[in-house]
Amino acid sequence: MSRLIRIGTRDSQLAMWQAKTVQSQLEQLGHKSVLVPVKSTGDIVLDKPLYELGITGIFTKTLDIAMLNGDIDIAVHSLKDVPTVLPKGIVQAAVLKRGNINDTLVFKKNEEFLSQRDAVIATGSLRRRAQWLNRYPTHTVTDLRGNVNSRLEKLENNDWNAAIFAAAGLGRLGIKPENAINLHWMIPAPAQGAVMVAALEEDEEIRTICAEINHRETEICTSIEREFLNHLEGGCTAPIGAICYINKEEEVNFKGILLSKDGTRKIEVTKVVPLGKHDNLAEFCADYIIGKGGKTLIDQLQRSDKTTNIYSTKTLTEAQLELFHRDVVAESNDAIKISLNRIPKSVVRNEIKNVVITSQNAVEALLTNFSAPELQFKNIYCVGRRTKRMIEKRIGKVAHMASNAKKLAEHLVEFIEGTEVTYFCSDLRLDDLPNILTENHIKVNEVEAYQTKYDAIKVEQNLDGIMFYSPSTIESFLKQNKANGIAFCIGETTANIARKYFEDVRVAKVPTVESVIELVNEYYA
Repeated sequence: MSRLIRIGTRDSQLAMWQAKTVQSQLEQLGHKSVLVPVKSTGDIVLDKPLYELGITGIFTKTLDIAMLNGDIDIAVHSLKDVPTVLPKGIVQAAVLKRGNINDTLVFKKNEEFLSQRDAVIATGSLRRRAQWLNRYPTHTVTDLRGNVNSRLEKLENNDWNAAIFAAAGLGRLGIKPENAINLHWMIPAPAQGAVMVAALEEDEEIRTICAEINHRETEICTSIEREFLNHLEGGCTAPIGAICYINKEEEVNFKGILLSKDGTRKIEVTKVVPLGKHDNLAEFCADYIIGKGGKTLIDQLQRSDKTTNIYSTKTLTEAQLELFHRDVVAESNDAIKISLNRIPKSVVRNEIKNVVITSQNAVEALLTNFSAPELQFKNIYCVGRRTKRMIEKRIGKVAHMASNAKKLAEHLVEFIEGTEVTYFCSDLRLDDLPNILTENHIKVNEVEAYQTKYDAIKVEQNLDGIMFYSPSTIESFLKQNKANGIAFCIGETTANIARKYFEDVRVAKVPTVESVIELVNEYYA
């Protein structure tokens, strides 16, 4: 044909290789073309990791504009850099046969550092960073940007052990480092190793030409990977990996992964379906990831640039984190650690008429030391619905439950059988219950069932509020931090202590973590 196809490309060495490969395949089919190099934002800004730039399609945006302006006919991209949703008017016209999908570790001396506690690995990829730290949590990962050659030079000139590269990039540039291994365990980026050609949707002539160089198997596999990425709402700012291939039995094999930025959390999915029945594969796998806690993880990733405004002195579950108002960025950590004590058998040798249990920790301590049949308790009195539920499920019926220790003591003063109780408590228990009972001539036999150890961390941010679940969580938190913001408390006993330090104290309607979260949400609503 007489039309000259203008091929738009970034002007990096690797991008030029990709464009020349497309040009060669087109010219072998009799189509004339010319290369039109364009510099992208991703090539210009080299002092920040990609995930910090926050631009969708950082390596493709400039070429998209050039094509929409009519300056080029097609654009050639590394498919892993292309946003999963293309700009209006632009379509994927072809995908070349895929190259090496692996990530490669290039190291300076030897591989001994892999078994050592301390090592420094360089990469600008959040996905590679997260997977490396998941496998080697004690290592340090430092940022590395630039083209392949400049990154290799930085590795040589810095005190690093190794750096991670895309195997396809090294191979296409003819670079074969002496010290390098493929990281077969590392899940690549969706569509890694594939070259994509974009064209204008309205240009049917160009699209027909590009279809001649399309590799169908690569198209199927990379489309599944990118659809998986799209369903997870990920991009450069999320550590998401995916790989799909078709085996000799014509089965479509898929593996996907989502991680936290620091690699401490990882959710994986693997699925095999027959070729031709793969239309819903990506959606199924993405939904699986989301159902296993991926939604919470993604929400945290999307809000990671925001400042934490609520701190919980108890580690929250994924289900609990999902309950927060959209404006809440919550951080949680256990402010106290519980150590169960050894309780002498003589304590429970005979039936105990009246037993007082004010926490689930005391229940755990009892059941760690004794079997349920050994616990011959006639009347069990407890604090909290969950403690009651736990006792009745694992020990026996509860005679009375109160919302806090003071109310339980007041009930015992009026209704107790006899004049003596055995109180299974912590070493840091409050005085309310034993004092009230003693003042009313009821003997209290205290058994230290567990120890409460302060283990709060220092919180650097200025917080809107802190969630407290017991007086000891307050004491622990204040050993490391100042009393600023609102104290969201699980009950009155905790609130009474909080009022000594906080001006604004709010109390949950019922003594549950979920109710404290509801209290926080009411503030933001």
